[in-house]
Amino acid sequence: MFPIRDHNPSERTPYVTFALIAINIAIYLYGLAVLNSDAALNRFYYDYAMIPARIAAGENYGSFVSSIFLHAGFMHLAGNMLFLWIFGDNMEEEMGHIPFLIFYLVCGIGASWAQMIADPASPVPTVGASGAIAGVMGGYLLMFPKAKVDILIILIIIFRIIPIPAFIMLGLWFALQLFQSFGSDTTGGGVAYWAHSGGFIFGALLTIPLWLRRGAFNFWHRTDMHPPHPEAQYKYVKSSVPVVRRR
Repeated sequence: MFPIRDHNPSERTPYVTFALIAINIAIYLYGLAVLNSDAALNRFYYDYAMIPARIAAGENYGSFVSSIFLHAGFMHLAGNMLFLWIFGDNMEEEMGHIPFLIFYLVCGIGASWAQMIADPASPVPTVGASGAIAGVMGGYLLMFPKAKVDILIILIIIFRIIPIPAFIMLGLWFALQLFQSFGSDTTGGGVAYWAHSGGFIFGALLTIPLWLRRGAFNFWHRTDMHPPHPEAQYKYVKSSVPVVRRR
């Protein structure tokens, strides 16, 4: 189960969201082109990934930011950029371009800090935008809890898209991350769950002042907990593949 789009695309062009997606893709392609040996890749991660043991030793604080723009593989990158594309535009529209960029970076730093605090002696490099994007998701949940999100459900051979309220999808996602944070080692088989949980909490907390300025519960009442503009209407096109019926 994963989201493919929401029903509330922003009315203004989300320049920062697009720029962040482009930067992440460019850095990933640069790595594919240039880091063509294990030694080069290890050195790159040592210099730019967030390694808790180095931070605890007072080294490489810049990796709190640089690690946000690194990804360990194509699916890691694709999944993160999909989530950023779905949830980033509405948050950028509400916050404004520069405040949203600052918010994104602060959430990423907070997520990395949470991962580092969970195991400060870990020598495992932490990379990925997921902590910062988790912050965007936490803010989205506070601002637009009833926004519709289309979810693709895959059950063996069954593929189905259903719209559900954001609070269900994001609430389940956060609950899973939090459960995994406490229920596994700090990198959970290669996933930095504490970064996800920490980023989500940071994002929700940092969005509270904006929510209060918009009117708090009155804002929810005015917008019915959706982004404050008309909802997009999607039509699901039937397949053109002919159906052969059994006799």
